[in-house]
Amino acid sequence: MAAATTMGAAMGPFSRLLTVGLFLTGMGDIALAEEQAPQGAPPTTTRRALYAPEEPPSAPFAGGTFTVTEGSHEESDQNMVLAYEGKEIAHDFFISFNRIAKIDDTDVALFNLENGGAGCKPRVLILWKKEGSATLQSKRSEEDDCGQLSMAVADDVIYFMPDVLPGGDSMSILQWTPLGGLATAGRLSFAPDPNTGWDDIDLSGGWGIVHAFTNEAVYKAAEKLLDGRLRNVAESLLISNGVRKTRSGVFYGSGNKPHAGADGQAFMAVDVKSRKLYFAWKSDKSELQTWPALGDWPKEIKEELEKISL
Repeated sequence: MAAATTMGAAMGPFSRLLTVGLFLTGMGDIALAEEQAPQGAPPTTTRRALYAPEEPPSAPFAGGTFTVTEGSHEESDQNMVLAYEGKEIAHDFFISFNRIAKIDDTDVALFNLENGGAGCKPRVLILWKKEGSATLQSKRSEEDDCGQLSMAVADDVIYFMPDVLPGGDSMSILQWTPLGGLATAGRLSFAPDPNTGWDDIDLSGGWGIVHAFTNEAVYKAAEKLLDGRLRNVAESLLISNGVRKTRSGVFYGSGNKPHAGADGQAFMAVDVKSRKLYFAWKSDKSELQTWPALGDWPKEIKEELEKISL
């Protein structure tokens, strides 16, 4: 069993301050930061390009050519089409070329499929041909409508890594190889930065209030206060406009879940001086819930909650 390398920028909202429990077999030393398409690759497709009076964006691959065009699908949110030699492979709201990589001596084409949902990551479409075969093979990194995995490409394998949430279960890191296909490579769990206290809280990096959970003192206080609702609240803070301060210096912010904003909205305040937390959460199926009870909130924090109409 090999210990994991640091996740870097490929992970998401908790990437730079996360401490993770991760065990992989044969992962080796790989660069896990999200990479740019190699030099000389076709430009990323844009909607403007689709309407320009020119040939559609294309990418040569394995004796054929990929094209991305505007389709004729009736679904207005799935009207871009990826084709290979004129045969449709996939359609979605937005499709872009990522890169062509060589994985264990096999040429692999990678395309991003996006549905336009706020906070959703691109789902990756993997395309390749088996040795000696003229048939194009394909595999999606995930089938869910809203992508939640980040991709990292090594010489002999592609990894797909989840964002892990405070209070959530451990999640699988997936790997793909031409021979083995898509398989589980390990498990990833959230943990705050060890030995960080109230005096170490720094929310100046533009991450949003959800980033406060990377502080161990905040994490433990939230876990106790929310009593089993930590994951729901944290997920409902992921799409955020950043952190603000009250007149007395209390940090606060609000947010919603990726893609399905109405199904989870939350508010969080961090009072460093008093070493207290305040949470509010609701979904489209529940009334507003607060921790502690709203009557115990300081007036200025309650006023900020009222302004956002949770």
